[in-house]
Amino acid sequence: MAEIVAGDSPSPEPYDDGGLTRPEALEALDAVVRMAEALLSAGASAADVTALALRAAAGAGLKHTQVDINYTAVIVSTAGADRVPLTSARVVKVRASDYSRLGALYELAHEAGDGLPAEEINTRLKRLLSQRRPYRPWISAGGSVGLAAAVAVAIGGTWAVAVCAGLVTCVLQVVLAALNRRGLPAFFQQFAGAAIATAFALLLLVVGPHLPDWVGTLPPSLVVGSGIVVLLAGLSLVGSAEDAISGFYVTAGARAFETVLLTIGLVLGIAAVLDLGQRAGITLSLSFSQGTPYPLPVQVVAGAVAAFTWAVSGYAGMRAVLLAALAGATATATAGTASLLGAGPVAAAGLAALLVGLLAEGTAWRWGVPGLVVSVCGVVPLLPGLAIYRAIFSIVGGGTSAGLAQLVTAFGTALALAAGVTLGEFCSQPLRREFDRIEQRVRRRALSRRF
Repeated sequence: MAEIVAGDSPSPEPYDDGGLTRPEALEALDAVVRMAEALLSAGASAADVTALALRAAAGAGLKHTQVDINYTAVIVSTAGADRVPLTSARVVKVRASDYSRLGALYELAHEAGDGLPAEEINTRLKRLLSQRRPYRPWISAGGSVGLAAAVAVAIGGTWAVAVCAGLVTCVLQVVLAALNRRGLPAFFQQFAGAAIATAFALLLLVVGPHLPDWVGTLPPSLVVGSGIVVLLAGLSLVGSAEDAISGFYVTAGARAFETVLLTIGLVLGIAAVLDLGQRAGITLSLSFSQGTPYPLPVQVVAGAVAAFTWAVSGYAGMRAVLLAALAGATATATAGTASLLGAGPVAAAGLAALLVGLLAEGTAWRWGVPGLVVSVCGVVPLLPGLAIYRAIFSIVGGGTSAGLAQLVTAFGTALALAAGVTLGEFCSQPLRREFDRIEQRVRRRALSRRF
């Protein structure tokens, strides 16, 4: 933590309008910036981190506070009645989705906004960050395997395709976990993951004709597409669009550049293995052919499983996992119904995200789950990861114009999802306040009947 104090040496005189001394203000500022850094590293959006940090600062007695977030750092500055500023900054070194920790941090931030002392905030924050995750890493990796199988079903793959996609993802999770422990940058991890998935496709092309008839057809592009979608689920693209909509353009630009860089790693990994395969006399056609879509009820179940498994991979608690599955089913059913009625993919995704954001933010808090966790997991079945994968296949295969068009569609879908979730959360606020009023009236009536 870098801390800059401008002005004279600490003085026992009141520092701000709340009557804090300078040491008390420093302690409160340190608590707020640590909590904001933890929120950002656990997967919270820039808008939520800013709002929660400002609320916690006000609850701690820091009346004139500003928060600046630039994706890799959190800067909090405050000034009292004497206009002498105090500024504290923390660098976000690790960013990984941890929904159980995120839910606990949201609860702590709201309690801090209600006036929790700074010393209590720091104590609870240290205890929270040192707690073990709700289940072991191999269970989280199993969630990614289940996501790949659910995606395979969602795009019309057979049971054999789903099993193979799960096997590919299982191998990818083991390799990526080993590379991550050794500190390999994410770009090279994406390269390695794409290379392994494409090598599996070449292997399927060789052994496919020798498989028994009961296995059925195993299109290599469909199998690998289901597995590689886990590497580019599209959350970074949706997150960058959401930050841009909320006015955090620097953070949005950083996330967008990160998405482009990781996608380039995938392209290079695919291209490298294809080149080696051609030199060995194995040519893999990059034409992506989607399977026959299943009826809408089957797609709804697949969407629920995709959201469920993604929540598990993000270490969500039991309540959050169940609510995420319900949100995933709702999103898939809404998007599928809209498509049947003639809506395009972008419009259908936006409408589904709007409903998910409205319901998640309006009701999830009653079960002690942040609405962000439910909405993010709920839109996973609609993420543009598959569209990005198709675009990569087209570009590597020489169809640059078609690939660019598919990338535009993917970005439009991400923007629609981000806009829908953001608008749904905004529209749910009056509904949530009305629910609070109704609940208070019911409690008052119940108390009046007792006495």
